[in-house]
Amino acid sequence: MSGRSLFEKIWDLHCIRSMGDGRDLIFVDRHVLQETTSAMAFRGLADAARQVPFPALTCATQDHIVSTDLNRDAASNPGGRELIGLMARNAAAHDILLFGLGDARQGIVHVIGPELGLVLPGTIVACGDSHTSTAGGLGALGIGVGTSEVEHVLATQTLVLPRPKTMRINFEGQAGQGVTAKDLILHALGTYGIAIGTGHAIEYAGAAIRALPVEGRLTVCNMSIELGGRLGLIAPDEATFAYVKDRAFAPKAAMWDRALTSWRHLYTDADTQFDRELSLDVSQAAPQITWGTTQQDVIGVDQPLPDPRAMPDRDQRERAEAMLSYMGLTPGRPIAGTPIDIVFIGSCTNARLSDLEAAAAIIRGRHVAPHVRALVVPGSTSVKKAAEYKGLDRIFIEAGFEWRSAGCSMCVSINEDIVPPGARCVATSNRNFENRQGPRARTHLASPAMAAAAAISGAITDVRRLA
Repeated sequence: MSGRSLFEKIWDLHCIRSMGDGRDLIFVDRHVLQETTSAMAFRGLADAARQVPFPALTCATQDHIVSTDLNRDAASNPGGRELIGLMARNAAAHDILLFGLGDARQGIVHVIGPELGLVLPGTIVACGDSHTSTAGGLGALGIGVGTSEVEHVLATQTLVLPRPKTMRINFEGQAGQGVTAKDLILHALGTYGIAIGTGHAIEYAGAAIRALPVEGRLTVCNMSIELGGRLGLIAPDEATFAYVKDRAFAPKAAMWDRALTSWRHLYTDADTQFDRELSLDVSQAAPQITWGTTQQDVIGVDQPLPDPRAMPDRDQRERAEAMLSYMGLTPGRPIAGTPIDIVFIGSCTNARLSDLEAAAAIIRGRHVAPHVRALVVPGSTSVKKAAEYKGLDRIFIEAGFEWRSAGCSMCVSINEDIVPPGARCVATSNRNFENRQGPRARTHLASPAMAAAAAISGAITDVRRLA
């Protein structure tokens, strides 16, 4: 009998029973709500006259539809006023802790979970947002669910889910200059595609993953969904435990010692057999930039755009032609030097303090190109305050960036932060689909450092030239 993976160990500890049809009933340790997917779930509870039996295991934040204006309130985004109000009333009615506008703990759900200690190694965390996989950076299972499942967790503190297959991707080698966690996961997407992880729980391992700081691991796991996976995770280590220690909701005193003893058993056994295992040498990877309208349409910034005429498959050719047309790009030309209109540094993928520090290091002493609108949206109110304490806000503002309040902002374009039709944006978020950042918006995904370099240059630029 082979050993067990980290995923299997955590899942099995939370499995209440097998349903006999490939699905398991699992216990959810922490349920985190956001305003756009919780309203209908609470309506379902009310219609069925149900209560929330474990309100202490649920918390809520307001992030998706909120304004990011510095002087915002609940009415600043008229389109979000109703959902923001509903969230506050529903949380109060069910005695659920709410990190609302004006609360020092407010922020993007996948940013505040780790920073507050709501996400802990070995736990299962559920949220009505696909990028709950971010929690895997701390060795947890973060499961994104739909509205009906949000209601189910509220009513029962459980989920009924198909048991995922197991996959491990080993990132070997040492990442080169300018290559960050975001570049590693984009490189994996370009190598394997957006369907490789379908039906799997993906564990990330290897020397390049172990070398990442904890916030970089959160970035990698955030984009597990882009690989098609249900969730992604990285085995916790001493860096993880140091990150979690003393967080607001982390265990304290004797409970911390007990937790730490348990967490040190959270690893994949050496003889584990995965359903699928892949290895990727990242030593030659360049900083990455997407060119198309899925995350797998990505190249090194020092590479030319693809030429559909060189593609042997007809469907592939037609797909590439359509994407290049939508993006307004010429086949075969270098992607570096492509003029841009907007830079967005933010989102649950790259809006933590270390992300802002990486961007500020490029921006310091420079200025945004005259034709570019550039904005920085911290991932949480706590990140915003920490950045201001370090003087990062002054670096950004003096360089010509807009300094905003915490929220999802331009990633999801259901607030006032929208890319105009036909405009080209370099974004640190996780999705570049057609119309994602606004009708006919053209989005290139990149790391915070690459986005900063684009803002300064006014065009897609190899950050290694500015570092």
